[in-house]
Amino acid sequence: MSNVVAVKNIEIFIVAVTAKTNWIFLRMTSFDGVEGLGEASLAGRESEVTDVFLAAKDNLVGKSFDVESVETQLEFDSLPKAAYSSAVMQCFCDIVARSHSVSLAESLGGVKRSFVEIYANINRRTVDRSPKGFVESALLAQRNGYTAFKLAPFDEVSPGQSRHEMQESMTNGLERTQAVFDALGPDSRLMVDCHWRFNFQGAQDLIRASESLNLYWIECPIVEDLASIPDLVLLRHQANTVGVRLAGLEMNVRRSGFQPYLDAGAYDVMMPDVKYAGGPMELLRIADLFKNFDVDFSPHNPTGPICHSASIQICAAAGKTDLLEHQFDETSYFAQLVGGKLPVVSEGAVELTASSKGIDVVLKNEVLQALASSPLT
Repeated sequence: MSNVVAVKNIEIFIVAVTAKTNWIFLRMTSFDGVEGLGEASLAGRESEVTDVFLAAKDNLVGKSFDVESVETQLEFDSLPKAAYSSAVMQCFCDIVARSHSVSLAESLGGVKRSFVEIYANINRRTVDRSPKGFVESALLAQRNGYTAFKLAPFDEVSPGQSRHEMQESMTNGLERTQAVFDALGPDSRLMVDCHWRFNFQGAQDLIRASESLNLYWIECPIVEDLASIPDLVLLRHQANTVGVRLAGLEMNVRRSGFQPYLDAGAYDVMMPDVKYAGGPMELLRIADLFKNFDVDFSPHNPTGPICHSASIQICAAAGKTDLLEHQFDETSYFAQLVGGKLPVVSEGAVELTASSKGIDVVLKNEVLQALASSPLT
């Protein structure tokens, strides 16, 4: 199978899908006329990703690369650069797979599973932030086939608060979580995303306070940097003693970005994102690395349909995988942008289409043109 792609053109699209959400898509066309898609969504930093695109695209256009060597030409030393470069790798891998009329999973080494377990992130669709609002979102997701659910309930918490203030502030979040737990029933898996809002002592208090909720994991409780690793190790141990796992690292870049946390034993679950971690091939290398440390691979996937479709294919090709994230029902544009061609969730999983080619979706130009700022090429 030839992995060489002759790049004719690359376009970038900034797509406004809600008042607070933009998605960034790359579309690459080969001289053979095959299109490949990538996603580089990076909230609040769209202009930085665009600047990287404008500075770097001429290094690719009009030239030929095999999919392995192009990786060495790309830069990953900042998050905007990693987002652009990861999207380029998505495009290359998609073109190679489509050129050979096989799925991305097959092109990456073969389909290991035809069903991928998936969970509903209900946070962005929940405009009503009361316990009732979260319950309505969770029950809607349950009716739509999901059996695992994640919410980010701690709106009032911030890391600069005193211990007393943080304990008071987390009360609303615990009430929201308790309401969802009660509504879904004991057989559902429930996770909470803390969005780095807690400090170490507050995270310890959270683990104690949430013990009765039987959480599947607690995600990103404190800031993630090398200095915080010892605290993360202690929080993981505390969580494990009450049957809860610790999850995080959704924006780390390439294997080297995960290695210090693996070496220290900071997390039970790590959440690399194909948009930042280096693209499809690197995500599979990361998954293989995790197996050596008995850490679960659960890709971060809270954005648009291109990342979603690529992530499903990657999970199907990975040797071992936990749940894949899905930002549930944030906007109808999620499906409209790809003409509704997305796998339906049933009994907590999606099934790969046997006839898939590449990531199995294309962007619909009429929807894209209605939503996007003028494409840059």
